[in-house]
Amino acid sequence: MIGGGAWGTALAQVAAEGGDTLLWAREPEVVQSINEARVNTPFLAGITLHPRIRATGELAELSACDAFLVVTPAQHMRCVLGAMPRLSAPLILCAKGMEEASMKLMHDVAREEQPDAPIAVLSGPTFAHEVAAGLPAAVTLAVERFDVGEGLRARLARPWFRPYLSTDVVGAEIGGAVKNVLAIACGVVEGRRLGQNARSALISRGFAEMTRFGLARGARAETLAGLSGLGDLVLTCSSVSSRNFSLGKGLGEGRSAAELLADRRTVAEGAFTAPVLNRAAREGGVDMPIVAAVCALLAGEASVDEVVERLLSRPLRSEGA
Repeated sequence: MIGGGAWGTALAQVAAEGGDTLLWAREPEVVQSINEARVNTPFLAGITLHPRIRATGELAELSACDAFLVVTPAQHMRCVLGAMPRLSAPLILCAKGMEEASMKLMHDVAREEQPDAPIAVLSGPTFAHEVAAGLPAAVTLAVERFDVGEGLRARLARPWFRPYLSTDVVGAEIGGAVKNVLAIACGVVEGRRLGQNARSALISRGFAEMTRFGLARGARAETLAGLSGLGDLVLTCSSVSSRNFSLGKGLGEGRSAAELLADRRTVAEGAFTAPVLNRAAREGGVDMPIVAAVCALLAGEASVDEVVERLLSRPLRSEGA
């Protein structure tokens, strides 16, 4: 397990049900907390961890593992994978975002840094604390090689954690990246008290943006309508347990992005993905007005009232447009 935040720890809890699991964390206090007290106090307090989980602060210790779940923030994935020896074991990418400098998805970054490793993407509607507590969840496990996917699924599947196989790596990644940006927008609706009708409309129109962008990048429509796309979008846009939704709620209540992001130990990936996604959409000729509105808010270029007015004053068109 590469990454000792809440999601990395929750996935370690899943993996440990099937065998020994080694978790790498860069924070010494996380390593100490897991190994000495069987909890991850900084990121996932209140969950007693499986005795088969062991933590380390040394990346070199992971070299003998037979598979790697990569749960580092998207903007740090290249650095972490590049610091590891050449790997041939599967990499299951669990970060949701696009690299700022290159506008690349995580599987492209991983392939450049670890060209010999089979690539998979795990994504879906999951909150870390629920998964760690053993509550039911289902995810997409998208793989480039189906035989590798079957082995990974057998290792990770539990009665309460159900991975569904796909070969659409691009679609699984795009769903996870775009939904984080849209969750910020839904949080703004909540913080501004614009009502449930507005949130439902935003989720629907946001899904249309996700679909347009995904199809333009080679994703399959059924993937975007599945667990890693629409499923994750609905969850993340509906609860303050989502870091991105909470960020948007703060913006809707009138706080600044700088203030809200400075308060956070955990990463709201949508704040970093939004400008990259907006740039990629513009360059690809894909219309994503909600994403553009989130970018304007995060950059301080417009107020909440201004971006709402812009969205509501857009020309009326057919729903499929």
